[in-house]
Amino acid sequence: MTTQTMQTTQDELKLTITHEVQGQGGRYVAHLADSDQSGFLEWEPKEAIRQDDVRIATHTVVPSEIGGRGVAARLVDQLVSDAREKGFKIVPQCSYVARKFDENPDWSDLRA
Repeated sequence: MTTQTMQTTQDELKLTITHEVQGQGGRYVAHLADSDQSGFLEWEPKEAIRQDDVRIATHTVVPSEIGGRGVAARLVDQLVSDAREKGFKIVPQCSYVARKFDENPDWSDLRA
């Protein structure tokens, strides 16, 4: 397992997002400084010309204890930021990720 740590901080939300590669897929995990709970966004590769060309966002889970603070949105933002930086496309299979794509038409170039 490879872990990449990305510090993402908002004034009122002290949040750290890590990217953990697991096998051929991975997950983004959000850790809040004031909670033992964490949320995550899982992805898996889609068969493509190159395996790293397309990632399928399969699940986004945020426990109710830390819900309502924008954690899920920050997880999706990190996935989108990585897609722009690393050049992959996203299949928003998860309904939450799909809704965020619909709300952000400027992400349409990243939709596979």
